[in-house]
Amino acid sequence: MTQDTKLPTPSARDRILETAQRLFYRHGIRAVGVDRIIAESGVAKMSFYRHFPSKKDLVIAFLERRHRFWMDWFTRRVRELAENRASPGLGIIADALQEWFSEPEFRGCAFINTVAELSEDSSEEHRIAADHKRELRDFIRTLIPEQPRFPADDAADLAVLVIDGAIVRAQMTGKAETAEEARALFKLLDAKLFGTPAYSMRHSSGHPS
Repeated sequence: MTQDTKLPTPSARDRILETAQRLFYRHGIRAVGVDRIIAESGVAKMSFYRHFPSKKDLVIAFLERRHRFWMDWFTRRVRELAENRASPGLGIIADALQEWFSEPEFRGCAFINTVAELSEDSSEEHRIAADHKRELRDFIRTLIPEQPRFPADDAADLAVLVIDGAIVRAQMTGKAETAEEARALFKLLDAKLFGTPAYSMRHSSGHPS
């Protein structure tokens, strides 16, 4: 990149969404008001309301953007990790989770947080959160071949349960090592699915292959 190269200036809508994503994820939806988003995004109030007539509209756009951002990262990273593994298994999910949990900005799952924070009246927000988890489950299902040992659909459901539990635990404890606890559970699933040895996090040095 030369000094003459100029990056495109983000549109007002993009600046608002980028600011909302940062603030909502870090502080929560209820704790962040529209005035703060307008101030930190550097847009005029009229411009904000032209793109987002209400805070609810912004929250929905934030969740849709966060869904795509997170799923694109997670699916790409898991596939990259799978390419470097000699044997099949769900332990690669723990590797991806540990990377995410280690990020300084990690604040848990935006969709779990949203469902916990907003009331049942927030049906659209809850629907987006449910769709996010459904797409995550569908992706995990693609990692599990059909075999006679254990129903693949059940295994995908259990894997998502492990993922969600690990996310909440990592958020509560602040420890990225929570991914190792998830790895032990994934290895139990792998033993059912692939006939591989079960894994104990108490008798391990590094990541098993």
